[in-house]
Amino acid sequence: MVHPPTHVLPETEPEGSVELRESVERELARYLAHRREDAAAIGPVFADAVDALTRFVLGGGKRLRPTFAWWGWRGAGGDPEGPDADGVLRALSALELIQASALVHDDLIDASATRRGKPTVHVEFAGRHADGGWCGPPARFGAAAAILLGDLALTWADDLYRESGLPAEVLDRGHEAWRGMRTDVLGGQFLDVHTQATGDSSPAAALRIDRFKTAAYTVERPLQLGALLAGADESIVAAYRRFGADIGVAFQLRDDLLGVYGDPTVTGKPAGDDLREGKRTLLVALALEKAGPAATEIRDALGDPDLSAERVERLRELFLQLGAVQAVEQRIAALTGAALDALTTAEIAEPAATTLQELAVRATRRHR
Repeated sequence: MVHPPTHVLPETEPEGSVELRESVERELARYLAHRREDAAAIGPVFADAVDALTRFVLGGGKRLRPTFAWWGWRGAGGDPEGPDADGVLRALSALELIQASALVHDDLIDASATRRGKPTVHVEFAGRHADGGWCGPPARFGAAAAILLGDLALTWADDLYRESGLPAEVLDRGHEAWRGMRTDVLGGQFLDVHTQATGDSSPAAALRIDRFKTAAYTVERPLQLGALLAGADESIVAAYRRFGADIGVAFQLRDDLLGVYGDPTVTGKPAGDDLREGKRTLLVALALEKAGPAATEIRDALGDPDLSAERVERLRELFLQLGAVQAVEQRIAALTGAALDALTTAEIAEPAATTLQELAVRATRRHR
């Protein structure tokens, strides 16, 4: 059996990470409970659907986006004891609703059955339809529910940001990042769908998807948002964007490796699901470049929803033999180094400067 690559993580998270994550989750729980009242006024079935969305939002996740945004704000001079701190936390918590929207839709697009070890939203609602003996195809109802709840999460993200309590001039400063981030993630998702449909297996296509689908809205734009809310100068914004773009891509490359080599009991998704979904990751692109006659075997396996565990194991072995895994690891290391160098090009306040370095290491050496 092929063993997944192993990476050593720091024993502890950066100081304050747990408290920050818990604060974000309290804000999300409070806001979603408040908006449930609006849903209940429309009808009990809609309120029940909002409950499912709430469970999804609060049911796990690293809260990376508000974490990077918060430390971006701190590094640009934001005062955690100042009058804007609570409003900033609420505004940045809205990033998790954008994340929820992207995940719900992504799971539907990829026909993923599980997320964090539980049924995905479209699968859950298809199951409700089947159990109830309702009219029409269960899968169609599940898809409709996922589309609508994903849209609702995106809509409520904008509402939470605008209703955070921050002064209008502060929110307006962050508008460039907020607007750009939403377009980036949707554009990146479209690139992903288009690439899978056309079968473009080039490294350039894979990296462009990583840049917009993941890096921009996971690290780069949240950091930019935090900096703009703090009124940062251009040197800090530019340093954050360079750091965020590189770390965000490295984060996705680690995710690609975990999608093939990760432990399902840790990642919450079956090993090999990315292969069954036909994802043209950099790992796959580099393997195909070096595969020679074996390229046909790889292409035939990609996108096969019935790909067996034995064939997944064969591909895992093949990727290692071709040097694709090592090449992705080298790319992750190079991107992480470049990102850390970018942080040295601006005056970033402590403890944020050190914390961002620690977050970069954790994001690229994780096991889930």
